[in-house]
Formats: sequence, structure tokens, C-alpha cells
Amino acid sequence: MEEFNLDNLEETAKTAEKAERKKAYKTIALRGLVLFPGQTVHFEIGRDKSLSALERANHAGECVFLVAQRDAGKQNPTPDDLYNVGVLAKIQQIIKLPNDTVRVLVSGTERKIVNTFTTFEPFLEAELDDYPYEPSDEHEVNSVKTIIKEKLDSLFKLDHKIPKEKLPALNVDDTEKFVAVASTFLFDKDVDRQRILELNSTYSQLEAIYSQLIKLVDMLEAEKRIAMRVRESVDKNQKEYYLREQIRAIHSELGDDEDEAEKIRQYAQNRNLPKYAQDKIEKELARLSKMAPNSPEAGIIRTYLEWMLDLPWEETTDDEIDLVKAQKILDQDHYGLEKVKERIIEYLAVHTITKNHKGAILCFVGPPGVGKTSIVSSIARASGRKFVQMSLGGVRDEAEIRGHRRTYIGAMPGRILSGMKTAGVSNPVFLLDEIDKMSSDFRGDPASAMLEVLDPNQNNEFKDHYLEIPYDLSKTMFVCTANTLDTIPTPLLDRMEVIELTGYTYAEKLQIAKRYLLPKQLKANGLKDNAVEIPDEVMMKIITLYTKESGVRNLEREISSVIRKIVVQIVKRKLKRPHFIVSEQDLINYLGVPKFKDKVEKRDDSVGRVTGLAWTRVGGVTLDVEIALIRGGKGEIVLTGSMGDVMKESAKTALSLIKSRADKYEIDQKIFSEADVHIHIPEGATPKDGPSAGITLSTA
Repeated sequence: MEEFNLDNLEETAKTAEKAERKKAYKTIALRGLVLFPGQTVHFEIGRDKSLSALERANHAGECVFLVAQRDAGKQNPTPDDLYNVGVLAKIQQIIKLPNDTVRVLVSGTERKIVNTFTTFEPFLEAELDDYPYEPSDEHEVNSVKTIIKEKLDSLFKLDHKIPKEKLPALNVDDTEKFVAVASTFLFDKDVDRQRILELNSTYSQLEAIYSQLIKLVDMLEAEKRIAMRVRESVDKNQKEYYLREQIRAIHSELGDDEDEAEKIRQYAQNRNLPKYAQDKIEKELARLSKMAPNSPEAGIIRTYLEWMLDLPWEETTDDEIDLVKAQKILDQDHYGLEKVKERIIEYLAVHTITKNHKGAILCFVGPPGVGKTSIVSSIARASGRKFVQMSLGGVRDEAEIRGHRRTYIGAMPGRILSGMKTAGVSNPVFLLDEIDKMSSDFRGDPASAMLEVLDPNQNNEFKDHYLEIPYDLSKTMFVCTANTLDTIPTPLLDRMEVIELTGYTYAEKLQIAKRYLLPKQLKANGLKDNAVEIPDEVMMKIITLYTKESGVRNLEREISSVIRKIVVQIVKRKLKRPHFIVSEQDLINYLGVPKFKDKVEKRDDSVGRVTGLAWTRVGGVTLDVEIALIRGGKGEIVLTGSMGDVMKESAKTALSLIKSRADKYEIDQKIFSEADVHIHIPEGATPKDGPSAGITLSTA
């Protein structure tokens, strides 16, 4: 019996396995290129894997397997990123380039399909199978070749841009070469060329090429029809117009007739604009359609049309005015100002009944800090309207109001129309702040331009220089603010109803500080409402000793200063639930020594001293008048205390009155010639003037 040798059996199995193993080919992934059998092409290689595979294959004298990437943008493709079907190619020539790349010339031999990838580093290597190829019927192939020739002739007649060197290559008789060249020439995308490569019969490939030829010829014929239509409709010398008509004809051929002008026209029609505005837009669109899209004038027209369409022409907010709610809002936002609130409620009530937008133009006049601007914001809330604000302080150019004409570079509408665009409705509450601060120079007088804006009988046709057509401002509620009426021109002042906001009394300031200023500053500095408590007597000390104003701006600053000092203590001591009660002693630590003296003093009556009342920009004050009789003089009158001319005349008039009544008061006439009269008003650095001090001087 023969002995069984296991070693011999294992060796026999390895030999059989090695015999069955297929040859593996170096693989290069192509970007933007699909190679066909029978095609000779050159391309550049720069990736390390591809260079390594090329060098190994060239050194061994082997063919290389070339397969296209699915995504040409992939830098390091994996086998999953490659198509399964590619072409074996012979390496004809390798040229090294200066930029570390290689230009290689290859010739495609036969199609192969990937069985499996065996090597991944340092290059790709794949085992390949023969691509299944079905024989085609010779008569069918010849038939499709014939109709391809006809379509190629049509293509050459229509497309004169085909390079002459391509024509010999597009010879249908050499089928394999024709498929390769035609696929590269007729198809723009790699995916379409790969689809032709993967078709498994010559007839299928030719049929797909014929289908593409039909599409190209039809497209070129459509372009020719468009060109003929345009050429017949316009003058040959009008090159610019010809190109524009060609684009329009292309839109028509595609069934897409909408262009920029048509979109603007449709949008304008949907906006329900006044007829004169719609006509102006149509006129500008007609000009735009005759211009080159990139011309400067076209850009100016587009900007103008954007402004026309962005302005609120008919859009309004519903005025659902509830007087009880309006009164509640005004009371919430402001303490005191009863007469002002009463006038605002009257205005809203009249508007509710009449539905007439042509109401009075209100002008709030008062010293700084009394709440003029904020009460206008409250009017907007109370009436349910949008609020827009325009500061007129320092405006000295008429174009700020009326805009610039479009002949100027960078022309824009005035700030009135800019405010209306910001509001988005045609009936906002429009605040004209600091109307007394306007001035005029060589660029015009903006105050005169405001006459039309603030006249209810004219502003329904307000003409902005940029817009060139009337704009209706009659639905807008204009409210002005000013510190003084002296600098407002009389014609402008005549168009407004003046409502004076006087300064607040100490009691009113106390309530404002408790209700509004203290909670506001606590919130602004990150504290809760109960974190800091300022008793009334301490708050009154802040009002009287640290501020001297009609409004409450400085008072708010002083309160803010106190809160900040307390916040520093909270942070340093790391208090979780702080509660501070500010005392009078704390004020000196927080705010320093008092800035003003409390003039309320108790003193005995004295001869020659009289207390009068005076008006200042920050409210009413008391004013002492002191008179001394200096014997041994010459009967002169000495005036000190920074008195103005009118007050000096009042002093002289008072002395003359005493002289004329000397007998009645049993005064010796000699005293007027033997003594000087010295009249002094304390706080000599503060200017004083006016006729109202006459009775006080006479009494003194």
C-alpha cells in the first residue's frame, strides 16, 4: 500500500491556487478624462499613488489600467470612488515636467472590468476580467453609420466653430476610433462618456452617439432660427440692441419671458401704487430696457426704482384709538404734564370722530430733560402708530429735507422720505426733534423747506427733488420739539400749535425719581427693585443739593452714580441678596459735597433787603436785592451784580420814582445829592436782565 504524503498535497494545492490567480495591473485614477480602446491621449500625473503605479508598470514593461473617478474633485480616491469599467493602455512616452508632475502618452487597447483590488499602498493594483462584449448585427451597424454620417454633415454645416483637425478623426468607417473621438467631442460630462464606454455592443454605442447628434443639431438649428429672427427685427448696426434681442428671443424659445423689467413691473402692479407713480415707473422701465445692463445710467435708474417701490404709498396702520387706554399709557410713561396729556387726548378724540388726518402740527417747547421726546413716543403708542424720529439739530442744507436731484452723483431722497421708508407706513408719528436748532447757509434754508412739510393743506403733494413726483404726507402726524421759540422763523411757527412744557417742581421730581428713574437705573445696573432704597428725604436732598435743572436728566445721572457706588460694594463683599438703605451721610460718600446751596433760610427783616422771584432756563428761583445808602457821596447810583441794560434802567427808574415821591414819604431831598445809592444783586457772576425786577428794586 502506497504511503500518503501530506506535504506533497499542500504543495500541490498552492501550485493550483497560484495558477488560478489572475494577473494584477497597476491602476491609475483619471480626473476629467475617460479613455477608450484605440484612442491615444496624453495627460499629466501629479499624485503620488499614480506616479508610483506609472513608474512600476513602465519599469516592468506592463500595461497600466486607466479608470475614471466618479468625482473629479476627490484628491485621494478609494476604490469606491472609481468606476468599475476602464481601459488597459500601453505606455508610449513619459516626460517629466518642472512642477513635479509627469506628462504621459498612452494608447488604449481593450476594455476591462475590475474583479477586485489587491493592493492599496503605495499604489492601486487590481485584478481584471474581460468586459462582456456582444457582437452586433452588421446590417444594423452599417445602417446607423449611414444616418450618423448625415447628421455629422448637418452638424458641420451648422457649427462652423468645429476645428478642421477634428474632421478626419470623425470618420465613421473606423468604428472603434470614431466611438472614442465622437464620445470625447460630443459629450461634455465624464459620466456621459463613461456611459458610452460601458455599453457592451458597437451598435449600442453608435446609437447613443446618434441620439446626442440629434440633440446638438436641434439645438444649433434653434439657435439659427433665433439668430435669423433677431437679424430680421433689428438694424445690423445696433450691436448692443441686437444682443439684447437675442437674449429675449432665447427666453422666448425656452418659454421663459420674465426679465428684470418685467419683474419690477409685476411687483409695482401688485403694490397698488397711485397712477402717477405707476406711470413714472413705466417710463423709467422703458428707459432701462434701452440701456446696457452695466451702464452707470442703468444703475441710477435701478436705485430710483428701488426707492419708488420701497416707499409706503398706500400702506397704513389701523388707528384703533381707545382714549381710556391712551390716557393710561400717557400716565404710565410720564408723571404730571396734565395740560399736555389733556391736549393729546383732545387731538386723538377729534381724529377718532372726524377721521381727518389734517390735524394740527403739535410743537412741544420746554427746557432740556422735561420729557419732550419721550412723550412723542408715548403718543405713537397711544394711537397705535409706527414711530419715526428725525433730528434737525445742525441741519443747514435744504437737500437734507428735499433730497438731491438725480443729475448729481450719489443723489438720494431727503430725510423726510427716508424716515417714511423706515416707518414702512404712510401714517406714522413723525418726530422732528430740535426744530429750533436748524440754520441756513449758501446751500439753502432748510426751515423754508419745512414750510411745505408742516402745512396740512400742502403736504399731500410734497415734492422731493429726487423723487420728482408728489408724495402724500397728509396722513402723517408730525410732532416737533424745541427748547426755545426765538430761533424758529415766524412763518414756520405759525403752522404749529405750541404746547409749553415747564420745568418740574421739587415734588414732581421726587415722584418721577421714585416711579421711573430709580427702577430704571436699578435694572440698568443689574439689581432687583428692592436692592436699593432711597427714602424721600434723601431723594429730596439729591434733588435740591446736587442738581439744578428744569428736567430730570442730571437727577438720573446722580441716582445712577449712587447705584454704581453700591454695586461696587456688592461685588467686593459678594452679597447674594443685597438690600441698601441710602442715608443722608451716604450721599456725601457717594456724591461728594453738595454742589448747590439750599437758599431757604430763616432770617430777620432788614432795611434795604427784598426777596424777589426770577425766571431761569432751569426753573424759578428767588433773587435777593440789597441796597445801601452811602453818605458823603455825590448822589450817584452804583449798580453791581452783573445786571443787564434793561435791569439797570429799571433800577434808575425805581430811584427816580422814590425821588418824585420824596415829599409823600417825608424824605429830605438833600439826601439824594449828598449820598450815593448802591444797588447789588448777589451772585455777581450770574448775568441778570429783564424789566420785571422794577417793583422789587423800588420796594428795596
